[in-house]
Amino acid sequence: MSSLTTRTTGMRGIDWLTLIGCLWILCNVAFAHEGHAPSAPEPQPAPPAISSGGGTRDAQTWFTDTVLTDQNGREVRFYSDALKDKVVMLNVIFTHCTDACPLITRKLREVREAMGSELASQVTFISISSDPLNDTPAVLKAFAEKQGVDGPNWLFLTGDKASVDLVLGRLGQFLPSPEQHSTQLIAGDVASKRWSKIRPDAPPAAIAQRMQLLTQPLAGR
Repeated sequence: MSSLTTRTTGMRGIDWLTLIGCLWILCNVAFAHEGHAPSAPEPQPAPPAISSGGGTRDAQTWFTDTVLTDQNGREVRFYSDALKDKVVMLNVIFTHCTDACPLITRKLREVREAMGSELASQVTFISISSDPLNDTPAVLKAFAEKQGVDGPNWLFLTGDKASVDLVLGRLGQFLPSPEQHSTQLIAGDVASKRWSKIRPDAPPAAIAQRMQLLTQPLAGR
């Protein structure tokens, strides 16, 4: 009897160890899913140009007029064509991502729908590929169409790796591999230098409200 009790106690101990091990694995999988990679380094801090309240640097100099290419194969100067005098919503994606990127793209589609057509026409959505070697304009076009967001006010940008890395670096988003990019959204009124970072799990209506505030001119501007 004593032997049986000892064996049963030992088995229960093993069961608890197994359960703890499984929970530990599940927790790590959950964190990996949220950030694309479990050991991803922290993104670089936001540069002065996208800090709340603006910064002292000239925006064009900071963001650069690096030439990228949109989903329709058109060349886009990053500051002059994509950002200047616009209210923008920026995020980073890569098309072979199967979790966060399509989910966030669909969330932004819901944000645009929550805005209504008049407000949505005043906001430019800009999704920059963190995997330019694979995300050609045609691949980005197919991704945009699949997500139902291919339109005049939504740019999907790619280019040669050096150019994309430069732009992402200026946004505080440059990381060693595509999977390690931040999923935070960056919203900005470029002319007024009003910028903020938004969690992608915020409700679409709340994000839409934030974008509405950015479209309203500052007093005395």
